[in-house]
Amino acid sequence: MSSLAQHVAGLACPPLSGASRRRPAAPQRPSALVCGTYALTKEERERERMRQLFDEASERCRTAPMEGVAFSPEDLDSAVESTDIDTDIGSLIKGTVFMTTSNGAYVDIQSKSTAFLPLDEACLLDINHIEEAGIHAGLVEEFMIIDENPGDETLILSLQAIQQDLAWERCRQLQAEDVVVTGKVIGGNKGGVVALVEGLKGFVPFSQVSSKSTAEELLEKELPLKFVEVDEEQGRLVLSNRKAMADSQAQLGIGSVVLGTVESLKPYGAFIDIGGINGLLHVSQISHDRVADISTVLQPGDALKVMILSHDRERGRVSLSTKKLEPTPGDMIRNPKLVFEKADEMAQIFRQRIAQAEAMARADMLRFQPESGLTLSSEGILGPLSSDTTSEGSGEGQTADE
Repeated sequence: MSSLAQHVAGLACPPLSGASRRRPAAPQRPSALVCGTYALTKEERERERMRQLFDEASERCRTAPMEGVAFSPEDLDSAVESTDIDTDIGSLIKGTVFMTTSNGAYVDIQSKSTAFLPLDEACLLDINHIEEAGIHAGLVEEFMIIDENPGDETLILSLQAIQQDLAWERCRQLQAEDVVVTGKVIGGNKGGVVALVEGLKGFVPFSQVSSKSTAEELLEKELPLKFVEVDEEQGRLVLSNRKAMADSQAQLGIGSVVLGTVESLKPYGAFIDIGGINGLLHVSQISHDRVADISTVLQPGDALKVMILSHDRERGRVSLSTKKLEPTPGDMIRNPKLVFEKADEMAQIFRQRIAQAEAMARADMLRFQPESGLTLSSEGILGPLSSDTTSEGSGEGQTADE
């Protein structure tokens, strides 16, 4: 039996197929095996601690949400109401824009209610983007509450309503002062044109337009205007171009030089816009030299200085001249820039010549004073010779004879 065991022990068994291919050793876990489990690393221990804290906080929120809070929801509502913010329709409230959108802007009004400024309530003008009205995040402004959305109790704010009130007040003030304002024509119909004044749309009837222009011709142009009717309650703002033009025309003096713009050319002359008044620069008054074709000298849109020759206020006609402003004959044809530069100087010379001619005429008339019965006052005005003046003259003569 022992010999058999020795015989078996001495046998060399051949290796099994594939036994020589040993598998690579598995990577060892960095932690040590303690009591049948692996010990956690420092990072794993921290993650485990955070998970436990999160689970505990989540459980407290579910079972006792107000634990550790110094006040209740009722206390919060009471605190909000104690701020005493007036959110009635029509009241004014101060707020800060904190976000803008394509439709408007959200405003913080220090209230539990949400506040929104719609795009069409941002200003008096028609705009496409809220930024065009100067609205941006961080802007602090006073708004008017104009409505409330019943669905979510969002307050609807407006800047346009405040601006309208101010604009109407400004128009009433300007009407009381009877001043001339400038309005831009933005539309029209068969009865007149619509002009924008102080941000408000006013109506100018064609009967109150000084020119014979159509609504299409006046579109986008600026007109001098005066207020005829300012009625905020009825929303009526009526304006007059004729009244404004009458004031402007009253300031035109013969011999004065004004800046004008060529409006149109005709075979007989050019129509010049001088501050909203159309004056005629006749072809004979363009230059001392003959002008065969006006278009070779002037073009629509050209700016030039002209002298007022005459002004018919009843018929609304003004005659102009550049001929009188030429330093030398023909300068308007050869060197119009020089005429522009020397216009005021030449006008002064022209006025001096007129004054001298009038003085000489008065002197000639005085030579015939006894026959004409006229005398020259201290202001240089001719008038009838009074009896007092005659007696004084006779007394002086007697004294001289004595």
